[in-house]
Amino acid sequence: MLNFDQSNFKTDVLSAKNLVLVDFWAPWCGPCKMLAPVIEEIAEDYSEKLSVGKVNIDDNQELAEKYEIVSIPTVCLFQNGQVVSQIVGFRSKKELVAEINKHLS
Repeated sequence: MLNFDQSNFKTDVLSAKNLVLVDFWAPWCGPCKMLAPVIEEIAEDYSEKLSVGKVNIDDNQELAEKYEIVSIPTVCLFQNGQVVSQIVGFRSKKELVAEINKHLS
């Protein structure tokens, strides 16, 4: 699992060749803590097809503003430097995997 911030976001997310899942979260957020193990499972299950990382919005407010993150957790899927899906709030692994599979080629 990667930690994305202002210094590596362009290289690791926007310039990535594969699909990238970004979990926008904060340490004080209860639903974010509930989602964390789900995101970790997805990172393991999809390690060959998908890059997975987290953005702490408290430490990276510029990224949160740029991608209009107004509620957390928010999971964004990036493909070719663009957000192709944005999922707000806690979701089950099944729901997240269904969304991921729509964008995997």
